[in-house]
Amino acid sequence: MDLQLAGKRAFISGSTQGIGYATAQAVAAEGVAVVLHGRTSGRVEEAVARLRAEEHGVAVSGVAGDFADDTQVREVLGALSAVDILINNVGLFEVKPFAEVTDEDWQLFFDVNVMSAVRLSRQLLPEMLARGWGRIVFVSSESGVNVPADMLHYGVTKAALLALSNGLAKLTRGTEVTVNALVGGPTYSDGVATAVRSIAETQGVSEADLKAAIARGNTTSLVQRFLEPAELASFTTYLASPLSAATNGSALRADGGTLVQLL
Repeated sequence: MDLQLAGKRAFISGSTQGIGYATAQAVAAEGVAVVLHGRTSGRVEEAVARLRAEEHGVAVSGVAGDFADDTQVREVLGALSAVDILINNVGLFEVKPFAEVTDEDWQLFFDVNVMSAVRLSRQLLPEMLARGWGRIVFVSSESGVNVPADMLHYGVTKAALLALSNGLAKLTRGTEVTVNALVGGPTYSDGVATAVRSIAETQGVSEADLKAAIARGNTTSLVQRFLEPAELASFTTYLASPLSAATNGSALRADGGTLVQLL
């Protein structure tokens, strides 16, 4: 299927690995020029070189900046222009008891997970409206609907993204700009894989066995496995395309059936 994306330009926050990088691969394969983003210049340069080596035939560039640092945020925003597609993907996560989550932790998660999307959307949405076409996709999570007790600060920020996406969509009324959120399920991203690997080493079991055990423990999951970054990336790519024009202001599930309630 031709997603009619050739010639578009996308910025993907948090795209040096995981879901973000998989999304960069997916849109580049459809002919989209890609601007990658990561916290450090070294990671960005490595990701840019890796994506260029895949020879999708599109322009690939990158910008570095930590969304927890106001100065670096301004530098990232200053480097962006003429973006047709914004994928708000960057995010932090951790497992931590609620009583141990400090004010500083809450502020950090809000700055990176929520304010990054606020700042990027505030800059790029008016330009999309002025040009007459655009797509903004928020990569949220089922944890924003069914908030985990041991990841409250993460779940709350993902819930905030659902609200932000819904509200911004109302600003696009009568235009060819859309804003939607992807509600992803448990995904074996690089960050999750690193955490599982570390726990497996501590417990003296294999990563594969622990990964399977965690997936089986998710009793509401219909797929009974972790999702792969590429599976979320393919859905995001569709939402970024002209073919998704009838979908706006929506939160769409790619959660493997984990959620038992409707959005």
